[in-house]
Amino acid sequence: MHREPRLDRFNDNVLAKYQVYNSIFLTLPYSDIRKTGALLPLFQEICETGFNNNENPSQIVDLFFEKYGENPSEEEKVDLLFRFIQYIERQVVLFDAIEDASFSIVNNMDGRGTLRSVKEEAEAKQKVGELKDYLKRFNVRPTLTAHPTQFYPGTVLGIITDLDKAIQKNDLVKIRQLLAQLGKTPFFKKEKPTPYDEAVNLIWYFENVFYQSASKIHNYIQQNIFDGEDIGNQVVNLGFWPGGDRDGNPFVTTEITLRVAKRLRRTILLNYYRDIRKLKRRLTFREVHELMTEIEKGLYDSAISKSGSIKLTLEDFKSKLLKIKSILIEKHQSLFIEEVDDMLNKVHLFGYHFATLDIRQDSSIHEEVLAEISKLNPELIPSNYNDLNDDEQIKILSNVKGKLDPEEMEEGMMKATISSMFAMQEIQEKSGELGANRYIISNCGSVQGVLQPFAFLKMTGWEKPSVDVVPLFETVPDLQDAHNVMEKLYTNPVYKDHLKRRGNKQTIMLGFSDGTKDGGYLMANWSIYKAKESLTKISREYGIKVVFFDGRGGPPARGGGKTHQFYASLGPTIENEEIHLTVQGQTISSNFGTKDSCTYNLEQLLSSGVSNEIFSNGKNVLKDDDRKTMTELAEISYETYTNFKKHPRFIPYLEKMSTLKYYAKTNIGSRPSKRNQSAELNLSDLRAIPFVGSWSQLKQNVPGFFGVGTAMEKLEKNGEFAKVKQLYDNSEFFRTLLENSMMSLTKSFFPLTAYMKNDEEFGEFWQLIHEEFERTKKMLLKVTGYNVLMQNQPAGRASIQARERIVLPLLTIQQHALRQVQELSKNPENAGKELETFEKMVTRSLYGNINASRNSA
Repeated sequence: MHREPRLDRFNDNVLAKYQVYNSIFLTLPYSDIRKTGALLPLFQEICETGFNNNENPSQIVDLFFEKYGENPSEEEKVDLLFRFIQYIERQVVLFDAIEDASFSIVNNMDGRGTLRSVKEEAEAKQKVGELKDYLKRFNVRPTLTAHPTQFYPGTVLGIITDLDKAIQKNDLVKIRQLLAQLGKTPFFKKEKPTPYDEAVNLIWYFENVFYQSASKIHNYIQQNIFDGEDIGNQVVNLGFWPGGDRDGNPFVTTEITLRVAKRLRRTILLNYYRDIRKLKRRLTFREVHELMTEIEKGLYDSAISKSGSIKLTLEDFKSKLLKIKSILIEKHQSLFIEEVDDMLNKVHLFGYHFATLDIRQDSSIHEEVLAEISKLNPELIPSNYNDLNDDEQIKILSNVKGKLDPEEMEEGMMKATISSMFAMQEIQEKSGELGANRYIISNCGSVQGVLQPFAFLKMTGWEKPSVDVVPLFETVPDLQDAHNVMEKLYTNPVYKDHLKRRGNKQTIMLGFSDGTKDGGYLMANWSIYKAKESLTKISREYGIKVVFFDGRGGPPARGGGKTHQFYASLGPTIENEEIHLTVQGQTISSNFGTKDSCTYNLEQLLSSGVSNEIFSNGKNVLKDDDRKTMTELAEISYETYTNFKKHPRFIPYLEKMSTLKYYAKTNIGSRPSKRNQSAELNLSDLRAIPFVGSWSQLKQNVPGFFGVGTAMEKLEKNGEFAKVKQLYDNSEFFRTLLENSMMSLTKSFFPLTAYMKNDEEFGEFWQLIHEEFERTKKMLLKVTGYNVLMQNQPAGRASIQARERIVLPLLTIQQHALRQVQELSKNPENAGKELETFEKMVTRSLYGNINASRNSA
């Protein structure tokens, strides 16, 4: 369909359109916009030339006012810089909308990795039987999380959606109108959102995008691969964290958990209701029409019920649809049968829960709760519990008898934790078991870590809890020990019985972002790979099907990057029948923000599992030599990164020279930016998002590359570079890692902070980072044979460059403001209002930068 190369399609359909629509935006008839719009391109040019001439951000800002200002006062300068920030934010939105509108043109919707190409490849290789067998077992579960890696209020998301449609139709009148609306719509919130607000914002994607895309995929598989037969499997299902993720978020309460579950239920009921109304206009035949009226009324009454009571049970809904289907076949020549099948598939996929609401809490909180229970209820947990050895503790947790009543507890962590488990029971009663059936334990590193919440579930009187207890292994030592922890659980008679009731399936979560923060890029990814191998091996030995749930973020530094390539590269030693992953922030809007991009990316994930299992022919098996090389690289990289982290300037640099402390002021997420509220900054308490985000705002992207260059260079100096090259040629896993690292490097821009090399306190530290950047770039180009980074992804590279160009003035303003803050902080008593103004400027410029890094997905 699209004959020209992808880069040309990108240039013609995204870049060229952006230039046209941006020029409309520049000439909107608002005096402040017109003036800003005229000056911004001039400022952009001065930024570009200034950095080429090694000038610092403040010199660039001064030069601009000297050249184009008419002797402005300090107040006028500040005012214009704030207007530039607002303006650039809206340019980012415009670029997003144009990329969304052109998605199906730039990406080949029937090309490699889509279901159509998978089906054709299976036919060509005579593997249709294997493909069908695999699709009966396989599923993909994207789990939306509210982690604050993007900031767009709902009003702006609505404008992006409308702009996307108007751009597809090239409706200039409408586009102009929407750009005018965008110019007047506020972008930032005065108050932090509540977890319920976050949930409502994200449910919008379920209601308007996933509902259609997931069922479209399911229908395609049923009709084109299974010839209309029932697949007997939910190939796509959905997960949800806002309202259930308590880890480090004191604002998530049991009441909010129940409200979010109710909102999910109400949303899916209304979606069904709208579809049934449409279908009812077609199904006007005798016997059928009456049944449709009953369904319509039952759905409507259930959706508007204040108490949340269900007037039409899910079983009743399904059986009425099946009855309608058989009447259509018997008496009405199967008219509109496909529409009824579509409806049945949706009900099968989303039930009354829409998405599974996961509950998550940190293991340290569970320990606090346990200590409190042993103090108040020694008959449940003996008061000398902490003095006992591991085996004795495990025995007590496994055989808990007795019941707790949250009503009798004082407000606090114990009550919150136990009542969240009662909430899971309530949600299951109203929305079905899939409404909330997973309890995730962050920072889990021991058998007790898994058994504590398991014991709490029993203490709610839930003798046989229909809940999967999911450990989340995050740090490098925890990942290395994970298989030992699981083996002890698999041999524990009580837990073994529990797993049997759960279909002998164990979900295990692995944390990429905290792993990277702890161990650096190569070590984190390699540790997770090896942990998956040893967990797969031990689970298979005990007849347990292990499901890996990956806590992958947006950028490569948080486990993101080209996700489907990553899954396709895993090989047979890693269980890969279900792909569960977290999706957050800008990754939601960039990968799943429209029906086209959502369908395409879900299909890519599905096909990655298929190609890994059915088409790989042993290509993705790591040979022993390559494993040794990978281990060697990871260890050198780990040592390099660990020494870097221990550098006495590491924490002070982040505190003084980056935007770290401003993350807490942005009001983009309900969760505090660190787990512990102590004044002293401690790296282990620091959330991965502000950590990675701060490096990204500095345009240094350290977590995505630090240690990679040193590791490869060391082998080169030992005359062993051929081993690295061989690993790169043989291993798709290693290639994917390096490609994602290249993305981090492509988004780095050291001229922005080059002024720091002359800083008395941090000059040497900046130099250290810059040298590792240059080293990694050089080694990556050498091993890949490329002339430029991301040479194999020209359209992706062009998209990053376009976005980086849009935000360069914003970054310049942010760095200028940070420099002013540092200067004014030397004498805070004389700084007064000025210090406050520049701090506000740093915070405001965070938004646009966060949103612009959307294609880090």
